[in-house]
Amino acid sequence: MTSTLPSTDQLTAAFGAHERDGEAVSARLLDSAAQLSYDPSTEVDWDEPLGEGLHGLNPEWSTLYGTPLWDEMTEEQRVTLTRHEVASIMSTGIWFEMILQQMLLREHYAGDTTRKDFQFALTEIADECRHSIMFARACEKLGATGYSPKRSGIELGRFFKTFAGAERAFGAALVAEEVLDVMQRDWMRGEDVLPMIRTTSRIHVVEESRHMTYARQEMRESLVGASRARVRSSALLIAIVTSVVVTNLVHRDVYTAAGLDADRAEREAAGNKHHQAMMRTSSRHLMAFLGECGMLTGPAVAIYRRLHMI
Repeated sequence: MTSTLPSTDQLTAAFGAHERDGEAVSARLLDSAAQLSYDPSTEVDWDEPLGEGLHGLNPEWSTLYGTPLWDEMTEEQRVTLTRHEVASIMSTGIWFEMILQQMLLREHYAGDTTRKDFQFALTEIADECRHSIMFARACEKLGATGYSPKRSGIELGRFFKTFAGAERAFGAALVAEEVLDVMQRDWMRGEDVLPMIRTTSRIHVVEESRHMTYARQEMRESLVGASRARVRSSALLIAIVTSVVVTNLVHRDVYTAAGLDADRAEREAAGNKHHQAMMRTSSRHLMAFLGECGMLTGPAVAIYRRLHMI
């Protein structure tokens, strides 16, 4: 099956300017959604066999790539591991997309339906629903299901989605979207990555580009006139949410699924200098934007450093 999806350069060109008019941004995003939205049920060839030897994500993005354990693994174990790692990441994506949908609905509950930002919020919710179904089907196809976040993460997410608003909600959404976006831009180009993952990644990258533009705009508007105390507290909360999301991306059980000693695998993954460097590189633009918004306070930076995002 040949995908009809466009190059993401189209979106980069369309959204390069720092447009400050929220309604103008939302109108532009609605126009883009009308032209560049996709139905994963038809865009992805769900009947295509997975094929032997193809990874779930670029091996360089594996949590064990570059470790002594990776060198000891067979190629079959490496393929199995990357397939389970991508399933775990997608499962975490579903979890956070459900949080985001609830926050967006609450943010715009009983809002002015004639406003473009209201209409784009509903468009984004529709996108996120399709993405979650797409990720769920991909996990099912991979035979790698059940990678739920830790119970502590689930309960913290329940609290956050109920009470977070304004820049806290949009900042947290932006962090989760940015981290996955950078990874998927590599996966969708990976010649040794499963076609299903390449296509689902491209769909997500194209549509999340709009969501990130929207989140940045909403965050800027929310911070206009904010007190220093509010900025500091929001910065810390967004960093905490980031920590919960990042530490839940790869479930411990992915190592067991690949026939590895999970305790040793977790230790080597935690000290993997290569993966830490990948995280810092992928977070560069995100950290620049958070700095622009005053979100890189001392306590927040300490958390990002522990996560190897700075």
